Amino acid sequence: MKRDGTRFGEATEAYGQGRPGYPAAAVTWMLGDGPLTVLDLGAGTGKLTVQVVAQGHHAVAVDPDASMLAVLNEALPDIDARIGTAEEIPLPDASVDAVVCGQAWHWVDVAAASREVSRVLRPGGTLGLVWNVRDESVPWVAALTQAMHASVAEKLIADGGPSVGAPFTSLQSRVFAWTSPRSRAALVSMVHSRSYYIAADADGRASIDARVDEVLAGVPTLDSGGTVDLPYLTHAYRSVAP
Repeated sequence: MKRDGTRFGEATEAYGQGRPGYPAAAVTWMLGDGPLTVLDLGAGTGKLTVQVVAQGHHAVAVDPDASMLAVLNEALPDIDARIGTAEEIPLPDASVDAVVCGQAWHWVDVAAASREVSRVLRPGGTLGLVWNVRDESVPWVAALTQAMHASVAEKLIADGGPSVGAPFTSLQSRVFAWTSPRSRAALVSMVHSRSYYIAADADGRASIDARVDEVLAGVPTLDSGGTVDLPYLTHAYRSVAP
């Protein structure tokens, strides 16, 4: 898992403020009614972990970035949060019923991560992968993506979706449409939390900010501190361990 290599820890505040959560229906589809012991792999600031816990599951959170987990612990003080990666999960064999991974599987070594996930899953356990992708059929949303650049995850989904390695053999998939009300500040934080922006130099960031400001200026409801409903298509995938 290369999340630490993309320096997301530098944008922890922006990540927490700008990234949306996940629709409850997508989490239920991946996990069922439970209750289960669920590992949130690449948990970050806990956007997915919070929803897992809200549905009555016992959650363990793993992420390579301590600063991200510190934010998660503020929201969920009692959570078992551990430093680790998808390729080296700090859990015993057959210790969880399900593993979920939100906005992170595109950073992993798929073969190594699949073996590790299988190791920590109990027989018949579920691997669930999920990404929030903005619905670019809405013109201003498409313009926003053009202004800030498409992400690695968005390109992965557009190219047919994720893959898994042995012993997993296939993925079921489903798409959930929903909206998240976003203020101008939240939209800017979302831009600042993205790997392309984090990796850019000062001039590159300034150029992105200028293009994003131009797009947001054309969204009337953002005037005077208002919000806009940002449309999302949440792409969820699941596979059962043999």
